[in-house]
Amino acid sequence: MSYGGRPHRGGRRRNRDDYDSRPQVVESPEQKLKSAIWKLGEVDVVKELLPLVNLIHLESKVVQLSSIAEAFRIAVTEQPYKIPHYVSLLRLLYDPPEIEGAEPSQLARQLLDEFWKGFQGYLDQNLWRELRLCIHFFAHLAVAKIVSAHSIVKLLSSFIAVLDEFGVSHGRAKKAALCAAEGLLIAGPVVKDSPEVSEIINAIHAYNDMALSQKWLVQPFVLLHSDQILLEHADEILTSAVDALKAAQGSDFKDTFDSFPRPYAGHPELDPSQHPPFEIPDVLVPPEVIEVDGLETEEGEDAHVKKEEWPEYFVHLFDDDITPSPKTCLGYAVRSALLDITDIFEVNRKECARLLMECPKWTSPGTFKPRPGSPESEDPTPGPNWQLESSVIETILGSLFVLPESSRKSVYHISLITELCKLSPTTIGPAVGKSIRKLYSSLADGLDVEIARRFAEWFAVHMSNFGFQWVWKEWISDLSLDTQHPRRAFMRRAVEFEIRLAYHDRIAKTLPPQMQDANAFVISDQAPGPKFDYDDPEHVHHDAAQSILNLFRGRAKAEDVVAHLDTLKSTLETSGTINIDSTVRSIVVQSLLHVGSRSFSHLLNAIERYLPLLRNLTGGSLTSGPSSNAEAKVEILTIAASFWKLNRQMVTIVFDKLMQYQIVDPTDIVSWTFINGSDIADTTGSVGPLSLSAFEWDLMRAALDKANGRVMIARRKVAALRKEDDETRAKAKARVGESMEVDADANLDEPPATENPALATALKAFASLTREQKAAFSRTLEGFVASLAPLPSATNQNPSAQLVLDAAEWKNRSSWDKDRWNAWETWGWYRHFCRTYAPYLRNYTTTLSTISFSRYEDIKTPAVDILKKTWNVATGQDA
Repeated sequence: MSYGGRPHRGGRRRNRDDYDSRPQVVESPEQKLKSAIWKLGEVDVVKELLPLVNLIHLESKVVQLSSIAEAFRIAVTEQPYKIPHYVSLLRLLYDPPEIEGAEPSQLARQLLDEFWKGFQGYLDQNLWRELRLCIHFFAHLAVAKIVSAHSIVKLLSSFIAVLDEFGVSHGRAKKAALCAAEGLLIAGPVVKDSPEVSEIINAIHAYNDMALSQKWLVQPFVLLHSDQILLEHADEILTSAVDALKAAQGSDFKDTFDSFPRPYAGHPELDPSQHPPFEIPDVLVPPEVIEVDGLETEEGEDAHVKKEEWPEYFVHLFDDDITPSPKTCLGYAVRSALLDITDIFEVNRKECARLLMECPKWTSPGTFKPRPGSPESEDPTPGPNWQLESSVIETILGSLFVLPESSRKSVYHISLITELCKLSPTTIGPAVGKSIRKLYSSLADGLDVEIARRFAEWFAVHMSNFGFQWVWKEWISDLSLDTQHPRRAFMRRAVEFEIRLAYHDRIAKTLPPQMQDANAFVISDQAPGPKFDYDDPEHVHHDAAQSILNLFRGRAKAEDVVAHLDTLKSTLETSGTINIDSTVRSIVVQSLLHVGSRSFSHLLNAIERYLPLLRNLTGGSLTSGPSSNAEAKVEILTIAASFWKLNRQMVTIVFDKLMQYQIVDPTDIVSWTFINGSDIADTTGSVGPLSLSAFEWDLMRAALDKANGRVMIARRKVAALRKEDDETRAKAKARVGESMEVDADANLDEPPATENPALATALKAFASLTREQKAAFSRTLEGFVASLAPLPSATNQNPSAQLVLDAAEWKNRSSWDKDRWNAWETWGWYRHFCRTYAPYLRNYTTTLSTISFSRYEDIKTPAVDILKKTWNVATGQDA
């Protein structure tokens, strides 16, 4: 057979010799040098310094200084735990061993110049983490007398100027303040006599006090009856920086010597006459970039939504003698270093776990307790000797539980803890167990409901990675608590999440007999699955349902099914059935879900095939779009939720698909959640007058996110069409200009612009979706207000919502019944709603406030006051 001259690409299998004969990749001198700089300290940092100094001097003849400086910048910003040693490396570059032709002073100075250019690039791009870590580098250089003290003070003062900007966002101010605070903590010993030091500390302190109202809304532990900020069990990052600065200033910055490793302190000081200190140039922090797309909401505000940046609280699980307290200089430095490693190495959780366990290598001796069996354990160095494993787990969980949302996906934090357990199971395992017990014990002490939800999710996923082994018997005594008590609720949620990750029977076997009992309300006696009411042959509508099922299984056309429904309605009317339309909806929806219950693909295919039928059931026609029959939509939601009552995850999925195909609107789901949600969510048989649980919040959040997502997509489409339209008009103008040059008598007026049909349609869709978004937020706010502060004339009173706001009641919470705990959880979800969707709510502040709070102008109760205060803080009206 001929291949027409083409080489045969098949043939024999390659063997090992083929691979060995491949050309080896040869690193360039630049790559080798960069790699050597980045790998500093992997074996013995002290022994590696001088050889690396010699290598830099030798390779600087062929490698550009900009490349060497780039290696330093990358090392500083991606390996911040090595910063003191890179300062020591730079210090040795001033006085290296004698090398022929080397110019030590010029080389080190030029490297600093190039490093500064890179810092300026970070500044222009507002890369705050890189800026903060570079400031650490400059501060250590100042202590080493390589950078002048007054220039580092000027650099820190330039970041403090950000706090005085008009309308500065909290996120920008917080990042700038942390840059200045951490730089001052490091450089304090050499700049303490500067008068600007007190000004810097006072400016950060003043801004921190100004942000007090925002802190009230995102603290992890809540006292609804009080404005008190609870700091016993949580640390706010900016407040911690202020406390550390105050403590350092009180000791005249003597404590900072032990807080940060300073390996360069053993080198002789540079001679100022030969090596004058490097002067950091004056800088101006660029202003905040505000994106404007020109689209307006109905309230006239720009529709571009910027994510709100709140104060960051980190849960403090252990005592200060076990884990670092960030209120001290050393504790703040250690916690900040752990957070930086966790943040930077998100791309590689295995490497992150390794570096976290090697943290003592880069801290001062005595910071962490020596490992058992090591030589240091017999004669430990004086110091706090904190527990490394507990400190690491506390830091990761603190980052996971930041409100209103963490800066990283929860799956990253959960996976990182799993990697740590695999890396050192004998030491990390007990720390994880202690953390779980600490969090569990604090559930009824005011722990925020969103943190409790994340805790249950982490607990379940972590258990799934280790065989679902947990000492459940420790919590048997809590079965005597009220069924809605936070600890009982946590057990149910955790077990429900575990079942999603495995299966019912396996999880049931991991529980003690007391918890397997149906009356314990920990696990259902039935496995998750559909509940088809018409499956029983004795049911009065069994035959009718079977006829519908046969049509669905035979893939009958939607028109044929509708025609059959007309016949079915006549039969039901003849038999005297009441509420014929509701009965038909129930039969059809349950039958459709029954067909789709086999898998997700079956569900999607069933819904897509019978979209016209579903629209017909909500009052629309087979060919029209979504109808406005709200009652029919709510009824369909109730039927779907009842069908999947034993598998609440499927309720969320089905609701999402009904929204996706526009059978129901987000507002319909929000309305359903407040009216009917508790009936479906309840698994204890003790639904109170108000019961908004994590399950119902998940439904509500999905609906609001869907409304927001649609507006965002529509806005992007309008922006793209508008850009395209502007380009078309510009080309038309250019052509007119060319024609005018040929014909001087041509009309100089601009030609009439032709309307862009696609743009007009997109603008109408954007306006419609914006109204839908506002309606969803309005209905949510109305639902919370009506539930937590019902008017005196309301028939559905909820006195528990008022009682949980009383200080005396809170002290007696051990005797609370289900109504009080339900009310407390609903208050928690209201707070979370306001802080999570604050950027969107601010677009409709006036309208939503008028609709929801106008009826309460003359009513003064604790519930109304807290409702309004929470709303005002979230929308920026109570700074």
